Amino acid sequence: MNILFVNDTKIPATTYGGTERVIWWLGRELARQRHTITYLVGAGSTCPFAKVLVYDAAKDMNQQVPDDIDVVHFQFQVQGFTKKPYLCTVHNNSGRGEMDLNSVFVSANHAARNGSTTYVYNGLDIADYRKPNFNQKRGYTHFLAKAAWRVKNVQGAIDIATKSGNKLVVMGGTRLNLKMGLRFTPNLNVRFKGMVNNDQKSEVLNGSKALLFPVLWNEPFGVAITESLYFGCPVFGTPYGSLPELVPAEVGLLSNSKSVLIEGLKHVDSFNNQLCHEYAVDNFNIAKMAAEYLKLYEIVLNGGKLNAVKPMLLEPNQPKYLPWNA
Repeated sequence: MNILFVNDTKIPATTYGGTERVIWWLGRELARQRHTITYLVGAGSTCPFAKVLVYDAAKDMNQQVPDDIDVVHFQFQVQGFTKKPYLCTVHNNSGRGEMDLNSVFVSANHAARNGSTTYVYNGLDIADYRKPNFNQKRGYTHFLAKAAWRVKNVQGAIDIATKSGNKLVVMGGTRLNLKMGLRFTPNLNVRFKGMVNNDQKSEVLNGSKALLFPVLWNEPFGVAITESLYFGCPVFGTPYGSLPELVPAEVGLLSNSKSVLIEGLKHVDSFNNQLCHEYAVDNFNIAKMAAEYLKLYEIVLNGGKLNAVKPMLLEPNQPKYLPWNA
């Protein structure tokens, strides 16, 4: 099968870039399975296992898709595209109106909030990470997300770590943050790593006791969760969005109460690092993701639609920040 991935950003992702990494991993796995992969992506992109074309937002999409493509996998909503069978993965929370009938979400909760049952979990390609070392001493906790996004609640993670007597390593943010107004974090119990690549991330995760992920929104998926579990780190977070699906009790603790998470983190050693790792490998591997998408490609290739009605956010007037209690 000739498969075209379309996104409006550059690949590969060198640091942050959830969508970019996911489509890279998916394309690479499908190429391993002898499918022919092409990317239509931002200028400056390169890829050793696929052909790369430059996406032009000003140009009609029908004119940009090559004739030899069998199915097109968009990473955004598309208008007026008729040339080939296609589907659109929805990666983020969107407050917009109706979506395409062939929209795919990234968790069951993400789909349900948009009136759909069509979803595929993001998979990890472990070829991009170091092998976990479960004999290594674990001396701190970690936060992994865009710290400038208030919905990610880095301050909550800092509070949980500090009040439970743990150090915290923040990946995805800096001590002085000018993006959301002038914010400075004086707490020296916290180390800031800024944006990290996979090798730097692997080093931090290998030595971490747990991921602190007290998000204040309905998380669509959260690759940081599966990355952390792969390295044997249980997850301490809020019960919002995909988290109840991804984090059963044996691999983490979910609560919107800061005090509950603080107390739970004091007993982090009750979690089994090897079990967390095996859970991530079994449930969020890239081969499983590829198999699920191949099923959807076959549906659209045969003229089917992935949703009976156009998905649409069912409750658009959600509070900006979900509850975070003491």
